[in-house]
Amino acid sequence: MSLKKIDDFRWLLPRTGSMRVPGIIYTSESGLGDINKDAAFKQVCNVACLPGIIKASMAMPDFHGGYGFPIGGVAAFDWETGIVSPGGVGYDINCGVRLARTFLEEKEVRPHLRRLISALFREIPSGIGSTGSLNLSYSDEKKVLKKGSLWAVQQGFGQASDIEHTEEGGCMPGADPKDLSKRALERGKKQLGTLGSGNHFLEVGVVEKIFEPKAAKAYGLFQGQVTVMLHTGSRGLGYQVCDDHLAMMTQQVNKRGLTLPDRQLAWARIQSGPGQHYLSAMACAANYAWANRQILMHRASLVFMDVLGISPGNLGMSLVYDLCHNIAKKESHTIDGKTQTVCVHRKGATRSFGPGHPSLCPEYRKVGQPILIPGDMGTASYVLAGTQRAMDETFGSTCHGAGRVMSRMAARKASQGRSIQQELEDRGILVKWTGRSTLAEEMPDAYKDISQVVDIVHGAGLSKIVARLRPLAVVKG
Repeated sequence: MSLKKIDDFRWLLPRTGSMRVPGIIYTSESGLGDINKDAAFKQVCNVACLPGIIKASMAMPDFHGGYGFPIGGVAAFDWETGIVSPGGVGYDINCGVRLARTFLEEKEVRPHLRRLISALFREIPSGIGSTGSLNLSYSDEKKVLKKGSLWAVQQGFGQASDIEHTEEGGCMPGADPKDLSKRALERGKKQLGTLGSGNHFLEVGVVEKIFEPKAAKAYGLFQGQVTVMLHTGSRGLGYQVCDDHLAMMTQQVNKRGLTLPDRQLAWARIQSGPGQHYLSAMACAANYAWANRQILMHRASLVFMDVLGISPGNLGMSLVYDLCHNIAKKESHTIDGKTQTVCVHRKGATRSFGPGHPSLCPEYRKVGQPILIPGDMGTASYVLAGTQRAMDETFGSTCHGAGRVMSRMAARKASQGRSIQQELEDRGILVKWTGRSTLAEEMPDAYKDISQVVDIVHGAGLSKIVARLRPLAVVKG
């Protein structure tokens, strides 16, 4: 099957076979590469076959093969007649990014950078199975699952203003811990306040360039400013939620004799018992992830103050925004001139709500939602702003990062004989990591060019570039 070019940034995958809607792939001519050979290409087609899907099965420019849905996939389903699929959310529910700004400039931090990154590495637990100092009781854990970021703020981790600078206010409604297995609760008890492994990170960066002064001012960003970015999610609890509900939905699909385009796309009707139980459990995991990032950012601020010997007023660390990558959400969108309630699956994709949207806090409403696009720890990250075109075209969605071009195994092979740490230090970037193969698997070469990815969504009008951040020091899980 061949793609048909719509314009410089959009490609049509025409309906064929069991596809209920076409596919739309956002990329450039140069970005197509060997796309026809990628598993993600077939996955876009498979998602288009699911019941209740609306408009199109979409793929952002950072897309690549995932579990069921491609990573970078976006699809919306009618709330009354459509389905929800754990494969459209992923195992790391509400894996997301949080960006904080400070009053500091690079020249103030650079002399202390090595001590700073060592202290951050020491104080913020990372790595597979890492556990933190918050060993929750089951009673407190259930409060976290219901209240999300608000629970963390009430415990002294951060400030009340963080809540309005977090997607959904850091708490999805409908979360009921009764829909979690005992195993999921057990895994969550000891992992709150931990970074995790893989592509999760904490990055100290600097605002290198401002592209949209009005939006940058609204976000509190200025050139030369030191920032802190966090990327992590719901840890083992979220993984277990996905695993549990995939197993249940697969069992139901088999009992009903339904034919799936891919067994990884097990689904349930949104309005069914299994569908509602999954959405409740997913909301619990999402709230856990928001609380996790809230705690970690607060701890990072304490490290900054300790290492630099400054007060909270001199540090001035405050949240720009926190948004999620892997989620299925009930939203209202205008489709063919009518408002419709849908369940938007964003897997490796982020929300991109435009100016005027009522869910945005007052200071961001005129310029659109902040969008945080992390890079590959060796080049750059970007802050973008949401647009009306994204609202009209992609259910308010855009890309989420660079996207892998190498598997972890391929990256390990490609890194043999190289010192990734030294290569990064030669670029002025300090790095600390957990795990023997982490740096090899996460080396910059394993990812697409983040600037090209961002240029595509900017050119397509799905979001607009506001600022570019350059990494100074990175903690990798």
